[in-house]
Amino acid sequence: MTDEKQGVIAQAQAEEPAGESSKETPEKTRSLGVFSFEGDMPLAQAIPLGLQHVLAMFVGNLTPLLIVTSACGLAGAEFADVQLSLLQNAMWIAGVVTLIQLFGIGPVGGKVPIIMGTSSGFIGVFNSVAASMGGGLIAYGAIMGASLIGGLFEAVLGFFLKPLRRFFPAVVTGTVVLSIGLSLISVGVNAFGGGNTAPDFGSFENLCLALIVLIVILAVKHATTGFVSASSILAGIIVGYVVAGIMGLVLPTTGVTADGVEYTKAWVLNWDKVAAASWFAIPNLLPVMPVFDMRAIAPVLVMFIVTAVETVGDISGVTQGGMNREATDKELSGGVMCDGLGSSLAAMFGVLPNTSFSQNVGLVTMTKMVNRKALACGAVFLILCGLCPKLGAVVSIMPQSVLGGAAVMMFASIVVSGIQLITREPLTPRNLSIVSVALGLGYGIGANPAVLAGSPEFVGLIFGGSGIVAAAAVAIILNIVLPKDENEKTPEKDANA
Repeated sequence: MTDEKQGVIAQAQAEEPAGESSKETPEKTRSLGVFSFEGDMPLAQAIPLGLQHVLAMFVGNLTPLLIVTSACGLAGAEFADVQLSLLQNAMWIAGVVTLIQLFGIGPVGGKVPIIMGTSSGFIGVFNSVAASMGGGLIAYGAIMGASLIGGLFEAVLGFFLKPLRRFFPAVVTGTVVLSIGLSLISVGVNAFGGGNTAPDFGSFENLCLALIVLIVILAVKHATTGFVSASSILAGIIVGYVVAGIMGLVLPTTGVTADGVEYTKAWVLNWDKVAAASWFAIPNLLPVMPVFDMRAIAPVLVMFIVTAVETVGDISGVTQGGMNREATDKELSGGVMCDGLGSSLAAMFGVLPNTSFSQNVGLVTMTKMVNRKALACGAVFLILCGLCPKLGAVVSIMPQSVLGGAAVMMFASIVVSGIQLITREPLTPRNLSIVSVALGLGYGIGANPAVLAGSPEFVGLIFGGSGIVAAAAVAIILNIVLPKDENEKTPEKDANA
């Protein structure tokens, strides 16, 4: 996209009244060109732009399932078919819920450029539930039952979000977005080195491959314009595949650990996995029957409250970073409702809660490409991956270092979006206290859960798994209890600004 076009879009979106949704001004939006939310983008451009969104979140969409099923003991040969079915359903569900978020069904769906996927924010709570219930299908079923109820609970929160929005001003949502970005940067760096569980983590080959991807992304983004510039992430990942393939032809593909155990290096493309995958399969409804147990329901309900705040932060981040304006009440309410009902639908297919994907918020922020048709193409591709496991296998063999080369830049963009939200208004002493304490105390506790070792079990269960949870809780509480500065605008005025 040219700088001139970016300037036109930014100016027009900044002048748009906050009360108007993008649907209410379709002619204005279309007039901004094919890169705008409702722009009429040709399929030849929309498909690759949507594909890069899928590539950015594909591994992250499946990883939480792999972690939680392993915690429940469902990763062995006895449950191999169940796990494969859950992974297939995760792709299909992500595509369906993304389409609902983009286009809406009645009041459900924010109609904003958000990609939905399996949430990693619940991993800590779900692992604790699995441990307390002894694992197995019963524990995983309890997780699904809690997710089903929790999703409905979040949908109710979304319905009443407008009167609750005064608890989520820009300083709160910005702090949540900032904490999301900070928590993801370490994930990006781990991927940059090839994945911290890989025997060759941090090897010269992994670092070089990731660095090549990052350099290609920067070169394409800043040396080109328009469609090519907006496809910089896809270009970098494709080059990463090619380079990894060449490396496999000229470099040793295996190594030996200090214990003398041979392993395959993390950057090697596993084409055997693609060959073994089937061409077509129908997603299974209720692959694991839900179990309703309060040991799972209580902590998961609290997490869904935090997820609602996180979604508000993601939507605020994507409208601020990609559309240069603040999110409307209708967009936030519909987005949170989609989060909730989408998570309940996911539970019916044995999939962990589906929420807004922060990785893709970073991608939108970086590329400024918010076209709904392009994102819908990505959603359709996810559905096809769910129906055609072989297509999904092609994406799933992406080396972590290739993903990491793109992720470090995308995740840092989320941090910048959070800073932009926080600084939309002057940093008054009150706002500065909210941000400082939330990030310092809240995120610090989440990043170092051992400090909660002497606290009641439910405290560690809720706050020990994610820095986002603690930072969001502290920001919300401080926003309620700290007296407002005399010169600070009222929430009503802020909402209509």
